[in-house]
Amino acid sequence: MAHKVFIDGDVGTTGLQIRERLERRGDIALVRIDPSLRKDNAARLAAFAEAEVAILCLPDPAAKEIVAACDGAGVKTRLIDASTAHRTASGWTFGFPELAAGQRDAIRSATQVTNPGCWSTCAIALLRPLVDAGVVAPDAPIAISGVSGYSGGGKAMIEEFESGAVAGSFLYGTSQAHKHLPEIAAYSRLAHAPVFVPSVGQYAQGMAVAVELHLPGGMARAEEALRAHYAGERFVTVVDAAQHQPRVMPQALNGTNRMELSVQGNPETGAAVLVAVLDNLGKGASGAAVQNLNLMLGLDEGAGL
Repeated sequence: MAHKVFIDGDVGTTGLQIRERLERRGDIALVRIDPSLRKDNAARLAAFAEAEVAILCLPDPAAKEIVAACDGAGVKTRLIDASTAHRTASGWTFGFPELAAGQRDAIRSATQVTNPGCWSTCAIALLRPLVDAGVVAPDAPIAISGVSGYSGGGKAMIEEFESGAVAGSFLYGTSQAHKHLPEIAAYSRLAHAPVFVPSVGQYAQGMAVAVELHLPGGMARAEEALRAHYAGERFVTVVDAAQHQPRVMPQALNGTNRMELSVQGNPETGAAVLVAVLDNLGKGASGAAVQNLNLMLGLDEGAGL
């Protein structure tokens, strides 16, 4: 029998891609409501109650509101929240299966999973294994930069680029209040938030992230720690530095649920650049949600991916 899944907000970019991945599968039956009722709480709560798992693809305030409404109505459907609303909230399990030993089992048994964001997936994937291995100190000075396709900015940014209102690339988040900073610090086990300056490119999809820090005598150790952590993983691969040279191509993994990591830099000075590449709508959002859904339903983790 197919598992029933409801996507609340399947008209947005992330929700649409999740829906496309699930519609092709015979083991998933999507619970649907009349499009005219997609903002009607009674209709939505009925859909939540019918589903085994509901995936929230909503703005943060709307995600918080519907979770509260489910609690108030006694709806016990398991949840995956693709917004940032619950990324560091008590009672929510962080949906990055490759984070650490035991994380998959935590996701499998969780009632509430908070889907990681694209920027934080890259940063945490690079930093957490190195902090755990003692290669990077929790209080080390760390800077993060990178470039994402404009689809990572949501509906408003997509409209800006596709309407021609915005042309070219740009930096943003320089005030150091980016919404991903709390989860990056928390799940990387950092003592304080890193300096983070993201940028948006004039293309739709794909991401490359660089974590910049000093590792005197530790670049080889960093690569060893990453390779040990991700050994045998299906979707996260540590590649030789040469594969991300002379240019790191942010669109290289588009259409996949894969992420590639590498250790770059100057071994003589210890100036290191840890690099991650993924599809911001794949492993960074929609693909990650499907991976978490598979785990929660006891299915093959890579089904539909």
